[in-house]
Amino acid sequence: MGFVSYSFVLSVGILLVVYYRISGKWQWPILLTASIAFVTAESGNTLAYLGGAALCAWSGGRWLRRNQTRFDRTTARRKNKVVLLLCLGTMLSVLCVCKVRFSFRNILLPLGISYYTFQAVGYLLDIHRGRETGTSNPLKLFLFLSYFPQLVQGPISRYSQLAPQLFAAHSYDPKQVSMGLQRLLWGYFKKLVIADRIAPAVSALRGNADAGIWLLSLLYGVQIYADFTGGMDIAIGLSQAFGIRLPENFLHPFGSKNVAEYWRRWHVTLGQWMRDYVFYPVSVSAPLRALNQQARKKLGPLGKRIPVYLASAVTWLCTGIWHGITPNFLVWGMMNWGVITISQELTPLYQRFHRRFSWTKQPWYGAWEAARTFCLMNLIRAVDLFPNVGTYFRRLGTIPDLSTAVWKALGLSGTDVGILLAGIGLMTCVSIVQTKAGSLRELMWDRPILRYSLTFALFLCVLLMGVYGVGYDQGNFIYNQF
Repeated sequence: MGFVSYSFVLSVGILLVVYYRISGKWQWPILLTASIAFVTAESGNTLAYLGGAALCAWSGGRWLRRNQTRFDRTTARRKNKVVLLLCLGTMLSVLCVCKVRFSFRNILLPLGISYYTFQAVGYLLDIHRGRETGTSNPLKLFLFLSYFPQLVQGPISRYSQLAPQLFAAHSYDPKQVSMGLQRLLWGYFKKLVIADRIAPAVSALRGNADAGIWLLSLLYGVQIYADFTGGMDIAIGLSQAFGIRLPENFLHPFGSKNVAEYWRRWHVTLGQWMRDYVFYPVSVSAPLRALNQQARKKLGPLGKRIPVYLASAVTWLCTGIWHGITPNFLVWGMMNWGVITISQELTPLYQRFHRRFSWTKQPWYGAWEAARTFCLMNLIRAVDLFPNVGTYFRRLGTIPDLSTAVWKALGLSGTDVGILLAGIGLMTCVSIVQTKAGSLRELMWDRPILRYSLTFALFLCVLLMGVYGVGYDQGNFIYNQF
């Protein structure tokens, strides 16, 4: 019963009715029951993994809090380091073992393991740092980790942000329910009309060595954006219908003018998690503090940047491993790190260039920077598709064959191409408008005729142009595999 199924849509409709008909104190148990049912229907073995992670995080959190209240600060921190090592080591080891089995033995990953593991780790680290007190109720922690709208592919939430909303009573708000369902419908449009329609072309190009990688990188970039943001729209929209606000995970990344900005706007919650729980701790660790002092003495201004770059390298290596324990994802992480590091070193040169030439302040130059970043990130991301990194680099240097035979082999009819171009155009226009004017749903709320008309038109587009029907094999979201 994945997000893209009739049974899921029907179940959500029934759940919303029950959710708002019962007393507020019973709403979170209903969400817990729905989450358990969803996990069981999707992947039976995931429930055991989730239960183990929740038990480990809950008992570890209670242990940390007990030490903090029973001992002085120094003693508590010493004892809690052992607790953290035990709990985090257990959860991260399970994650790594599952990733290895998935990568090299093609064994299905437990649903959402990367996401709920990171949430559990963040929960424990926040308690250790005194930013969170945790919960004494293990079922509440289990709901935080298993909350079904975000379980499939995030976003990665913090306990302090999500838990108060999960356990609060929510009264029926027609505006929030309506706007949430509108966003959910927009997510289905991206997934079914764009991402799943373009998927056969990506598969065809991936298997055609003569086609090079340039067209493949462009189509895959569009596919993964529509697929991932579509999933986010479904998760965030459904949660809004429940009266729960999940953090935004995308901030119009294709408008970014450089790679560092792009990663502040793409998969935002993963980037924030890596920053808070990997980059900052590594950058202030004792070895890097010592290195910082030595590097400053020997290398001057450059020396103070070296520890930062090393901490960034560790962060990007962990980000690559989070995606998969195969060479291509490790290379992907290091490629991103390399581009960002080089860009940071060349920042003074960029600044002089912009001061020297006034035309760099023109809108067309900003559009060029965004297009340049878009193409570069697509080329880097295409390494996702090639576990054998050598194949990726060979394809990168291949002169693309754009003959008629290649285009015919994409598996796209003229109608498919027309729908794709129209869908991508609509998705782009909506993104541009929302960047400049804010939420379209808010703008339309006081215009009911326009709102109903556009919502119905979008529903018809999904119904008539979505990729499904007899013989259709429903595609999982791409980030399910991570």
